[in-house]
This record gives sequence, C-alpha cells and structure tokens, in this order.
Amino acid sequence: MKTRIISSLIMLPLLILVLLGGIPLFCAVAVISFIAMYEFYKGFEHMNIHPMRIAGYIFAAMLLVVIFVFLFSDADTGKLSEGLLLWVFVTTAVGLALSLFLKTHDIVDSLVTIIGVIYLPFFFVHVALISQLPENSNMIWLVFITAFCTDIFAYFAGMLFGKHKLCPEISPKKTVEGSVGGIIGSIVISAVFGQLVCPQHIAGCVVMGLIGSIFAQCGDLIASSFKRKMGIKDYGNLIPGHGGILDRFDSVVLTAPFIYYYIVLFINR
Repeated sequence: MKTRIISSLIMLPLLILVLLGGIPLFCAVAVISFIAMYEFYKGFEHMNIHPMRIAGYIFAAMLLVVIFVFLFSDADTGKLSEGLLLWVFVTTAVGLALSLFLKTHDIVDSLVTIIGVIYLPFFFVHVALISQLPENSNMIWLVFITAFCTDIFAYFAGMLFGKHKLCPEISPKKTVEGSVGGIIGSIVISAVFGQLVCPQHIAGCVVMGLIGSIFAQCGDLIASSFKRKMGIKDYGNLIPGHGGILDRFDSVVLTAPFIYYYIVLFINR
C-alpha cells in the first residue's frame, strides 16, 4: 500500500499539466503514447510476434501532427474529423500492405502494429482533444476521476467486501463487490465535481461517472487480458508499485474517448 501511495504521488506532475492544458498537456500525451506503444509492442515480442515498431511510431507521429495542426494553428477545426479519418485510412492501408513487401514480418505483425497505434496514441490523444474543446473543457477532469477514483474505490471495496470473483481467468484479485464499489465511488465523486464546477451539467457528470467507470474497468481488464496472453506480469517497471506507463494508464485508454464523445454529442450541442 505504501508503495502504491508513493507511486500515486509521482502522478501529481500530470495533474499540473492538465491544469496548464494546451501544448504542455499535448506534449505529455505524446510522450505517454510513445512509451505505452513501446511497452505494448515489447509485450507481444514475448509471444514471438514482431510488430513493425518504426512504422508504428511513424503512424503515431503522423496522428500527433494532424492533431497539433488542427488544435494549435489557424486550420479549420471543423475539418478535424476528416483529417482523422484520412489518418485511419492511411495507417490501416499502409500497415496491412507492408506485410506484403517486408519478408521479415507477416500479417499478424501488421495487425498488432495497427492495433497498437489505434489502441494507444489514438485513444490517448482524446485527452488533448477534450482540453481544447471550445466549451466545457474543464470536464477533462472526469477522465481522471472516472479512471483513478474507480481504481481507488474498487481496491478498498474489494478489500473490505470482496467475495465473488469478477474475471478470475483474467484478473484473479478483482471482485464483483470491488467493481460495484468502484462504480459507486466514481458516480459520487463525479457528482461532487459537477455540483462544484458545472452544476448545469450535473446529470451528465453522473452519467459519465457511471459509464466512464465501466469503461475504466473494461480498459483495465483488456490490458490484463493482453498481459495474460503475453505471459508477463507488468508492461514495464517505470513506475514503482504500478509497473509501466500502460499499467498505470490502462483505464484511461477507454475513458478519454468516451468522455470526449459524450461531451461533443450530448453536452456541447
């Protein structure tokens, strides 16, 4: 527990970057994305699968350039969706085609390369997208509230009340009681946030707290499932008590896109 608390304090600089927003936060998201990709690809190498690392990093860099141009220049932000769709097409088409011409890699390597780029930098970059929304950008905190509060409340609820295993074949220590506790904790803290920061959207904050918590737990379990298949305990050892970057941010992977699209579709209408 002591190690986990100390490790959590290490994450405080990220919260400062969230406060700053803009280019500093974008740069932090970029760094986290590349480190997470490195850990993800390295994990698959334990399965004798060899992602095309350089291609993956190039695709990720292309994505970040597209996002940067639309967020921090005079480009028409209304065209951002078209820019992202073009990036998805190029990444998928080129990533698949490479396996036809590189004899050292096969189609499985191509698929893992593409999955790594979509699963990590594309999903992670939604944190930066939320911070640059013209309205309600302060709801970016709900990404971390739903992700980290779910983890904290689930841990203590599971420790105190846990009896029924949630997904024993994937994560033996997680319990149904812990999962419910995590959801309740996320809803409560999200409601408090809504009341204090944006009372006109408190109902939306509660909904995001509920669904975001479910996505956070799914993100955690998906990452754990990958590790089971890879035969590794942690993605890395960068953060004491938490493993690698992906071990710490696995729950953010799905919550960030959900929070972004909920705000865009149901709040900023």
